[in-house]
This record gives sequence, C-alpha cells and structure tokens, in this order.
Amino acid sequence: MKAVLSKSVGGPETLVLEEVADPVAKAGQVLLAVKACGVNYPDVLIIEDKYQFKPARPFSPGGEVSGVVEAVGEGVTGLKVGDRVIASTGNGGMAEKIALDAARCIPMPASMPFDEAAAFIMTYGTSHYGLKQRATIKPGESLLVLGAAGGVGLAAVELGKAMGARVIAAASSQEKVDLAISRGADSGVVYPTGPFDKDGKKALANLFKEACGPNGVDVIYDAVGGDYAEASLRSMAWEGRFLVIGFPAGIPAIPLNLTLLKSCQVVGVFWGAFVAREPKLHQENVAELMQLYVDGKIRPHVSETFSLADSGKAITHLASRKAMGKVVVTMD
Repeated sequence: MKAVLSKSVGGPETLVLEEVADPVAKAGQVLLAVKACGVNYPDVLIIEDKYQFKPARPFSPGGEVSGVVEAVGEGVTGLKVGDRVIASTGNGGMAEKIALDAARCIPMPASMPFDEAAAFIMTYGTSHYGLKQRATIKPGESLLVLGAAGGVGLAAVELGKAMGARVIAAASSQEKVDLAISRGADSGVVYPTGPFDKDGKKALANLFKEACGPNGVDVIYDAVGGDYAEASLRSMAWEGRFLVIGFPAGIPAIPLNLTLLKSCQVVGVFWGAFVAREPKLHQENVAELMQLYVDGKIRPHVSETFSLADSGKAITHLASRKAMGKVVVTMD
C-alpha cells in the first residue's frame, strides 16, 4: 500500500510518499481501507514534534479517517467486513490502509459520504465537548466563536445554534464571516491580522466589545489564541466561560486580574483526553452528534480535497490559515 510518511522532523515539505507493507489487524483490531482522511491543526504540529504526542518515526500524519472494514482481528464483535466507519486514529490516517483498535471506530450514517465522515469527529467532537461539558452552555446564552470559519469554529457555530445560543462569528475576512453566518451564526465581526502594538490590542478589544454588546458574552470559544485571547476576554460577561481550544496565532498570556474582575472561568478543552478518560460520556456525545447530522442540523463544510500524494500541500494549506471549513485528503 501507499502511505505518506514523516521520516524526519520538519514541515510538510519533508513528507514522502512510499510503498509500505499492508498492516495486519491484531486481536481487538480492524483493518480499514481508508477512503478519506481529515486534515487538522495537530497534523501541522505533529510532524514538527510540537504536539502533545510524538509518535516514533516513520509515521503517517492524519488523526481521523473514514473507510471500509477490510478485515477483523480476533475477538472483535460489532463490526464486520464491509462496514463503513469513522475512526479517530491519532496519527496514521494518510495511508491507503490502517489497522486500529475496533473501539476507535464509529459506524457511519447511511447518508454520510466519506469526505464528510472524515471531516466530522474531531471538529464536532471537540466543539460539542467544549460547549456541553466544559462551558455547560444554556439556551439563550451568547457565544463568541474566534476562528469561526475553520473546522472546529464552524462546528462550534452550528452546535451553538443547535443548543439554543446566540452566536457571534469572528474571523479574519468578510468571506469567512459570511460562511459562518450561512451555517447559523446570528451576527459576525471581521478582526484584523496581527501582530498588534499596544494601540492595536486596545482597538481589537473594542472591536469585540462592540460585537458582543454592552452586557458582554457568556461563552468565548477561542480556536485562535495569540493576542486575540486577551482582547476577546475583555468582552466577557459576568461569570462567563472562556474555552481554550487551540493556538494557531500563538500561546497567549492572559492577565489573571481580568478573570477576577469578571468572575469568569478559563477552561481547557482537551477532547482526546476526554475520550480516553470518559468513554461512556464520549459515546453519548457521539450518539447526539450523529442524530444532529441525520436531522440536518450539522454538516461538515469540506472546502478543499487533495490526493494522497498531495497530503503535504493539504497540511500547508491548513497551516496558512486560509482554509475555510475542513480540508480532506481522499484516496480515490
């Protein structure tokens, strides 16, 4: 089979496409014929050894896939050859086949195409866990989403709306804001790109305050980081919740006096650890997400697809912060 491999630390240009031996499903595992692989920000970090987990090289990036079960290992029940599934893989997804624990597989709805399936579980899983378990968002509350046109951002917009929130979409261009509004956001704000000096940071904070209104915003979903974190936090309502999602603009430094003055919470959202620590809650969340998909309330926006040979270009495109929705690598 063909696989895209990270054999040395570096950017997407260091990835190579090679012929490797087919994996074999061990006890408790299934072998998937991969049809599509979602591209996510951890793929940018993991090949540069900047992610929380550092797999042994050579490895394939790609943390979520959709595919068809080709073989089942000893002891596997509930899955059979020919089943269409989504799988959270951590890495290894940018390959024509992958062997992984059967427990990582989720049956696909019959109406779900492979590209949308590969763009589903990490973004919606992260955003659902963040809004439901970490922010405990309630109907009627307000939600500000930073990076609202990205994969997790658009998922947060759709889920926030489905949960009854008033959603404010924030992004770096009017085109991105318009996309978020088309997916359910009630209003939007275009923020400038940094870096920012002192006056620029103040102007950015005022921009968020104006967008959120005089009473502030109940929940902030920060998938951007950098200077945008503190600036948005200044628009927080009393006893609001600030969700820490990711840092494509850099890891922020937030003055804690702001949290005291607003009596607000800064809450980390580590979906992968939640899945491992709370498997029953994760299964309940997945069931809710699948029902929302079947009901037409959420649907991944796949903006670009790349071939397996162009996986490096797919990661580069995502890293450029120009992508809207999800970028997907397809095997066909």
